[in-house]
Amino acid sequence: MAADALSLNRAVVFGAAAVYWAGVWVQARRIRRRTGQSTNSRPRGSKEQLLWAGWLFVVTAWLALPFLSAGGQGWMPGADILPALVHPWLRALGMALVAAGYAGTLWCYVAMGNAWRMGVNRTEKTTLVTRGPYGFVRHPIYLFQVMMVAAIPLLLPSVLAFAALAIHLLCVRTKAADEESHLRTLLGQPYADYCAHTGRWLPRSRCRCGAHH
Repeated sequence: MAADALSLNRAVVFGAAAVYWAGVWVQARRIRRRTGQSTNSRPRGSKEQLLWAGWLFVVTAWLALPFLSAGGQGWMPGADILPALVHPWLRALGMALVAAGYAGTLWCYVAMGNAWRMGVNRTEKTTLVTRGPYGFVRHPIYLFQVMMVAAIPLLLPSVLAFAALAIHLLCVRTKAADEESHLRTLLGQPYADYCAHTGRWLPRSRCRCGAHH
């Protein structure tokens, strides 16, 4: 594989991680200043602690893989680049997913406004957001996040990259189900109606509120 092509892929993966998580930090501070309330960035209970541990692995792998895979030979087991999966078309797809995923994330931030939170606080009242992408799917911010994480194995294909994607998918699926359970209890029929015409991940999918897809 060409060293310059691999260097470009590494730069894109690291840049995407740095920009994305710096953006999350900025968003959390902005909302806290606006509302004076916590953005629920600390896990509550053992279930959320496990989820946060999973996300910590994903974030760490996302940031570290460009360095661990320097030269194509990993500095740790699982970080070796798989040459057969390095291809210009996959690079183009990976870059497109990164760009679309981050643009979509910013769209979600605008749509949610001051209602944006990182975690669930079951004692906190909230309103149902149906603006922007939330008019089509219930968890667009997770969908766009998955798109960005899915770009990692396309740009730096390795066992570690695929493991990060798998763990991330498990985390977002669990988190989405937990949030839906909370909102069904909190909002009742309005949320049931919202579920009736939106999909969890894809627009206009036929679903029943409470069903796990």
